[in-house]
Amino acid sequence: MQSLYGAIANYKLYYMEKNKSKGLGDTVAKITKATGIKKVVDTVAKTVKKDCGCGKRQNTLNRLFPYSN
Repeated sequence: MQSLYGAIANYKLYYMEKNKSKGLGDTVAKITKATGIKKVVDTVAKTVKKDCGCGKRQNTLNRLFPYSN
């Protein structure tokens, strides 16, 4: 049976690999989510009933500035 510490370490490695940034857009998205900016933008976008364009911007930044392996 695996120890709890080992299970947590394995999950952390899996999570980090799964959520690895593919480019600048992913990094910007993570920063805006962590700082709360995304929540504000989503609230304003919902209020004015318009898409904020975050997903499109994220994909464009990932395409223009990819992280190489």
